[in-house]
Amino acid sequence: QVQLVESGGGLVQAGDSLRLSCATSGRTFNNYAIGWFRQAPGKEREFVAAISWNGDSTSYADSVKGRLTISRDNAKKTVYLQMNNLKPEDTAVYYCAAGQALSASYLPHEYSYWGQGTQVTVSS
Repeated sequence: QVQLVESGGGLVQAGDSLRLSCATSGRTFNNYAIGWFRQAPGKEREFVAAISWNGDSTSYADSVKGRLTISRDNAKKTVYLQMNNLKPEDTAVYYCAAGQALSASYLPHEYSYWGQGTQVTVSS
């Protein structure tokens, strides 16, 4: 069992940066890949970024490549999403999720545990 809590969201202007954190609890954090997904109002949840269980592999949605960076600190059981050069279209609720697939998967069904989300709003 893994519990996840997101933090770090907020209201920023276009071009600003934010760092989201996904704090986890549970004994087996190191066995899980972690993904970030987001959902904007009226839209379906979409993949943002993911990192493998050991941090050796990452994947990103095309829309965020070069602007967002995912990383993990297994000692702190925390995953981070550094978001730079934010755009209004990045506005959404951001969710982190844990999956035992181990690889940096972009598929939501491979993630078994989800956090409650943190709101990111980017004004133009």
